[in-house]
Amino acid sequence: MRILFAGGGTAGHINPALAIAGYVREKEPDVKILYIGAKGGMEERLVPAAGFDFKSITISGFQRKLSLKNVKRNIETVVHIFTSSREARNIIRDFQPDICVGTGGYVAGPVLREAMKMKIPAIIHEQNAYPGITNKMLSKHADKTMLAVADAQKFLDPAAKCVLTGNPVRQAVIRADRAASRKALGLDSRPLILSFGGSQGARKINEAVAELLVKGAKSDRFQHIHGYGQWGGWFPDLLKEKGLNLSEHPNMDIREYIHNMPECLAAADLVICRAGAITLSELQAQGKASILIPSPNVAENHQYHNAMAMVDRHAAAILEEKDLTGASLCKLVDDLFKDPDMISSLGKNARSMAILDANQRIYRIIKEVLAGI
Repeated sequence: MRILFAGGGTAGHINPALAIAGYVREKEPDVKILYIGAKGGMEERLVPAAGFDFKSITISGFQRKLSLKNVKRNIETVVHIFTSSREARNIIRDFQPDICVGTGGYVAGPVLREAMKMKIPAIIHEQNAYPGITNKMLSKHADKTMLAVADAQKFLDPAAKCVLTGNPVRQAVIRADRAASRKALGLDSRPLILSFGGSQGARKINEAVAELLVKGAKSDRFQHIHGYGQWGGWFPDLLKEKGLNLSEHPNMDIREYIHNMPECLAAADLVICRAGAITLSELQAQGKASILIPSPNVAENHQYHNAMAMVDRHAAAILEEKDLTGASLCKLVDDLFKDPDMISSLGKNARSMAILDANQRIYRIIKEVLAGI
């Protein structure tokens, strides 16, 4: 079997493709896999590091803010639309895939369109509750459109052949045990709050969490792990300015990056984070109560839709960034912990949304499409 993957731009498009590719390779060690991504994109680094062959095409997305610089970029993008299709066609002809799998991002557009023109079976995977533009367009003609969240179907063309698969979730997350994780982290019986704004960090989340930590230090009621991110190097100094001496509060674990996320997630009672698709799938897999703060700086505001898919099912609380302050975050945390059943209820409802066999479902669809079922 020969499979061509295409997707990129963000880790949210790349990591699901790598998870699917890795699972297929486990099931069929002789499979031939090629990944096409954007030249200069983070996939150029992540895909080879995961052990897969990689080819790039020159492609870019449209800039929505009007400026002279962006007008020039958009003209270049129009040119790339035509040249990238030719590049994709040549790669497809050389590789001769049996099936193509797209996971979103503008790079998937020309690759899957060319594959469809060449009568090669093509399927797509949408990670978010609100589909991206590329997947919206491709879904009309794809052999199958795989959804992580059922809510996404209402935004797609009625002709789309949709099937619910969920998002691939790391086995390390699925298997992490709460009691073992808390023991490994040296935690006591107090509730653990886990907070982070992504690997790069999010200024408004860091600022609000600083207030939560300062307030928490007065009673030390909670244990707290916070990841302030690559761009949050100023965070420890901010805590000092606010009079919080971390050496006096061993229950507060503040770090740039959370390398042992499966362990920390399993140990947590409440998670404060963004609403990226994979993060939410991991919250669901572990059945964790959460306060979701969707990033307002993403295409189609899809993190808000991701969050609301959980909020509408009473599986999470939401605090939009426009309403986020230290005071509003502290109040919401207090409100959640005032009701002993609330944290438990949110976690149980999140768990009810979990799809733990996404890789198996996706693999089955690949085999069915190839068999013409």
